[in-house]
Amino acid sequence: MNNTLLELKNISYKYKNNLILKKINLKINSGEKIALLGKSGSGKTTLISVLNGTIKPTQGEVKLFNKSFEELDRKQKNKITTIWQDLRLIEDLSAEQNVNCGLLAENNFYFAFKNLLNISSFEKAHKYMQLCRLHNSLYDKKIRNLSGGQKKRVAIARSLIQGSNILLADEPFNNLDPKLIRIIKSLLLENVDKNNTKKSPKTALVALHRLDLLKDFDKVIGIRDGKIFFNIKRTSLKKLHLDKIY
Repeated sequence: MNNTLLELKNISYKYKNNLILKKINLKINSGEKIALLGKSGSGKTTLISVLNGTIKPTQGEVKLFNKSFEELDRKQKNKITTIWQDLRLIEDLSAEQNVNCGLLAENNFYFAFKNLLNISSFEKAHKYMQLCRLHNSLYDKKIRNLSGGQKKRVAIARSLIQGSNILLADEPFNNLDPKLIRIIKSLLLENVDKNNTKKSPKTALVALHRLDLLKDFDKVIGIRDGKIFFNIKRTSLKKLHLDKIY
C-alpha cells in the first residue's frame, strides 16, 4: 500500500540566473517526522515553498495525495500547513484573529468578515493559544505589540488550528527559550489529543539549525547548494554526513 503523501519528482527551481534547487527527488510518507538540515542559503526555505505549492518549480512535478497541485481544490491544499521563518502574520490584527485565520480555508467569506470585525468566536483559537503558552492577556493584543517569541507562538497556534495532515516548518524554535522549545517541539511532533484539541499533524518536515533538537525525529535530510546529499534514518546520522553539508 502506497502511504506517500507528498512527492517531488526531479524538481529544479531557478530564480533569475541562480539555480536554487537542483533535481530534487523526495517522498514524504504518512507518519514521518523529518528534520531538514543545511546551512543558511542551502535551499531549505525554497524547498519548503515548493512542497507547499507557494513556488512553482522550473522543472519537475509536485504531487500531494498522488495528485498535482493543479488538480487540488482549496480544502485539499489546506491539508498542508506551514510555519514560515518570517511568520507571515497580519500586524494590524489581534493575536486571536491571526490564530483564527488558520480556519479560513474551511469557512466562507462571512466567517472571514466576522473575524476581521472581531465578532467571530475565538473559543477554539484560545485552546490552541493556551497549548502554545500564550497568556490570555495577549489574546486581543495587536501582533505589532508582541515580542518575537510571542509572535512565533501565535504563528504556531495558527498552524495547529488548521487541522492539517502535513506540517512544514522553517526554523520554528527561533526566539524561544529552552523550556518553550521543549513544549513547542512536543506540540509539533506528538500527534495526540488533549481536551479534544488536536495538537499536531501526523506528518512533519521541520527545517533546523540546531543538532541538539534532532531527538524525536525519525529521518534526517541534508541539503547543500540546492541538492539533497543524504536522506537517512536519524539513528544512522554520522559526522561524515554532517561534513557533507556544513
